[in-house]
This record gives sequence, C-alpha cells and structure tokens, in this order.
Amino acid sequence: MEHIDPAVVKRFDTRSSRPCEFCREFDPHFPNRRPLDQMVVSTRKAVAGSHLTEDGYVRHRILELRKMSARAPLTAA
Repeated sequence: MEHIDPAVVKRFDTRSSRPCEFCREFDPHFPNRRPLDQMVVSTRKAVAGSHLTEDGYVRHRILELRKMSARAPLTAA
C-alpha cells in the first residue's frame, strides 16, 4: 500500500473519517460499498490517496479515469 500516505494507513478509526464526496457523487454503487471503502481521512481532500482502504483507493481512481475519458477529446484546429 505504498501509494497511500502512511498517516492514512494508521487511520482505520472511523471517528476521524468521513464519506468521500467525489465517490458519492460519481459512483452509482457507492451505497453498496463496504463502509470502510467509502471513508476518507477527514483532514484531507477527497482524493484517492486519502481513502482508508486500498479497495476504496482503487475504486476512486477508476472513477477519476472514467471521468477523464468521458470528456470530449481536444482537437487540433
């Protein structure tokens, strides 16, 4: 789990976390995730690396990549 901040790895206490707003907005299956996979460290932005679990991190990154690929491609004119 080297892609996750060491401070995050130690924080599995849900009292210091909150649901990820980004995932909640863009993932239609967000309510079906395990509770820990929904959570991010409350002291950081809702980015992939702030997720408490590796599965949460991976799902967040997939959403980011889907969002990027859904944009209209830039055209050289």
